[in-house]
Amino acid sequence: MDKLDRIKLFSLANSMTELHLDKVEDRFDLNLERNPKEEVQKKDFYLQFAADFRKEAKSMAEHYEVFYCLEKSIRGLILEQMSDKYGTTWWDTEVKEAIRLNVDKNMKREEDSGFTIRSDEKIDYTTFGELSQIVTNNWVAFEELFKRGQRSFQKIMTSLNQLRGPIAHCSPLAEDEVVRLELTVKDWFRLME
Repeated sequence: MDKLDRIKLFSLANSMTELHLDKVEDRFDLNLERNPKEEVQKKDFYLQFAADFRKEAKSMAEHYEVFYCLEKSIRGLILEQMSDKYGTTWWDTEVKEAIRLNVDKNMKREEDSGFTIRSDEKIDYTTFGELSQIVTNNWVAFEELFKRGQRSFQKIMTSLNQLRGPIAHCSPLAEDEVVRLELTVKDWFRLME
């Protein structure tokens, strides 16, 4: 093992240790004073929110992060599979008109708001349910990828959509739902095994 590999291994071990210490601090509501107090570094207005809200937000951040990565990867996967199967015009030729019209409406509303446009990709303006419809309506493009079948895909997407609600709409996940989220994300990856 050369010097660079040892440095990389040391960095990885250090990161894992920090992650585990973070979890210990969260689980037992401790501050081991390894880092400067996080709230001091936040914007002044953040401290005006109730401590209960800040604590709840911190516990929900992990679930949001998981779902953010999952949803982005699902959108990318659909984009890739549809482009491979149907070419660059897949959006116009293979996506149902109702979904295209809803996306156009969402894009127009965002454009009219004056805010920064989130994406140039139309798929980024679909709802999570519409993503599932695109796959189901074009199953031939996905059947080799999702080896466990269309019913399994639909069941998992329905569960993910249910779990997405509280995460996306700022409600805490019940302990059972945290477990369900972890299992459903594992089921998602198992679809492709």
